Amino acid sequence: MEQVNNKDYGLPPKETLILEEYREQRILFEKLLRIVKRILRESIEENKIYINAIEGRVKAEDSLAGKLERKSGKYNSLSDLTDILGVRVITFYSDEVDKIAALVGRIFAIDWANSIDKRKMHEIHSFGYNSLHYICRLPKEKYFDPEHPQLNEIRFEVQMRTALQHVWSVLDHDTGYKSGFEVPKEYLRNLNRLAGMLELVDEQFCLIRSGINDYRRQVQSLVSSGSFDEVELNGDSFSNYLELRPFDTLNKRIASINQAEIHETSLSRFLSVFVSFGFKTLGDIDRLIKRDSDDAYQLAAFQLANTDLDIINSSLGVISLCSVHVLKQGGGVLELTRFLEMLNGVSANNKHRAEGLFRVAQNLSFMKK
Repeated sequence: MEQVNNKDYGLPPKETLILEEYREQRILFEKLLRIVKRILRESIEENKIYINAIEGRVKAEDSLAGKLERKSGKYNSLSDLTDILGVRVITFYSDEVDKIAALVGRIFAIDWANSIDKRKMHEIHSFGYNSLHYICRLPKEKYFDPEHPQLNEIRFEVQMRTALQHVWSVLDHDTGYKSGFEVPKEYLRNLNRLAGMLELVDEQFCLIRSGINDYRRQVQSLVSSGSFDEVELNGDSFSNYLELRPFDTLNKRIASINQAEIHETSLSRFLSVFVSFGFKTLGDIDRLIKRDSDDAYQLAAFQLANTDLDIINSSLGVISLCSVHVLKQGGGVLELTRFLEMLNGVSANNKHRAEGLFRVAQNLSFMKK
């Protein structure tokens, strides 16, 4: 915490009194800052909104003195200043700014007359700093300290902006008025061009995310309806397909051989296998299951028949299906070994297992056709 001092800034009497009031109340602002940040963080997490950061500060004494000097006569007391305490919520996407704003509106009491939406302040031909500023108070139902009731009367500022808007604000502040001289027009023009680019990037990130979410919803709908030939095979579609548990029937048939239990494991690693087979849609996998499940069952049955294995892995059905597919395509021990290496990595055991699969398969009818 900044150390309180009694530095003389040469301010007029009224501004000096405001500065003294600030020194007396600084500890209250620091406490309020901790409370506001905690409430915001908990509410954002509860609503499952993923943000970049929450920042906050109590205005430094030198900064306040400079403001009072620049705007001498404007303020009558410390309570007239609404930015002594400021909190900033930085989001990833522009549409999340509005989500945070709605959340802030539910949590705190908003002084709408003094709140500003700088996103709406630009002319059609201009670009620049975009941010949403709410002036707030802490409602008693959210927090009340009978020893410090004034905590509920202090106004504070909550700024909401995207990460790119934050970057622009920092750069603009550093290269603009903070430098202490007027920026030449050619540099201002370049700054405005960069601001427009950042604004466009912000917008496009939001549109791309919306498009991806729409695509995922469409995939989920097509998968749920069984329209597998219309769904491109990729990570998202395969994950949705696995939620339908398409290999359960085969696994249960295999497990019934020894009345075994099924140990569940992730099947996501089989995506690369199906892609290597040249499968383009979920329909290709679905046809594989319908076409080759009986042969895959027979392959597994021959392997388990002389064992007392009472637990099988949920990947056994898919491995049997893929093995049958490799063999029906004319593959032998080498191709089976490559398939197993794709799943398990390079190991001498893969060749040994491939030889066993190939040997067992020689007894099955599909190999004799």
